Amino acid sequence: MKKCSIAVFVVLAFAMTALMGTMAIAQDTKSGKVPDTFDIKDPGFKKYKKAPVKFTHKEHSVDFKLACTQCHHVYKDGKNVFKDGDKVEKCSKCHTSPKKNQGKMLSLYNAYHKNCRTCHKKAKKGPTKCNQCHPKK
Repeated sequence: MKKCSIAVFVVLAFAMTALMGTMAIAQDTKSGKVPDTFDIKDPGFKKYKKAPVKFTHKEHSVDFKLACTQCHHVYKDGKNVFKDGDKVEKCSKCHTSPKKNQGKMLSLYNAYHKNCRTCHKKAKKGPTKCNQCHPKK
């Protein structure tokens, strides 16, 4: 009987761990609920050559205490006027060209890569090489 109880406990513990891993845990922000972790998939990229980046929103915003404006922006007259609570748009709303810069407007590819890699290099923390962000498909 004791072995049976232990086996049931182990199975239940495993099932609960698996269930917790699949639950969508979200962070409340002024702009709405944001999953703690999500894949960055922008509709501006019609085809992906590499797997999407798994982004840890909670880690960046809570643990690293990055301001929302570190990633989110709306430029007017050369200034970022985005503030907490504003609607968060997909980057491709403004960065319309997937690969070619258009004047001062970075391509979608460059907007993502310049923002993330520049910050990681400056902080001397975080991935900076392709395969460190983009897992194999």
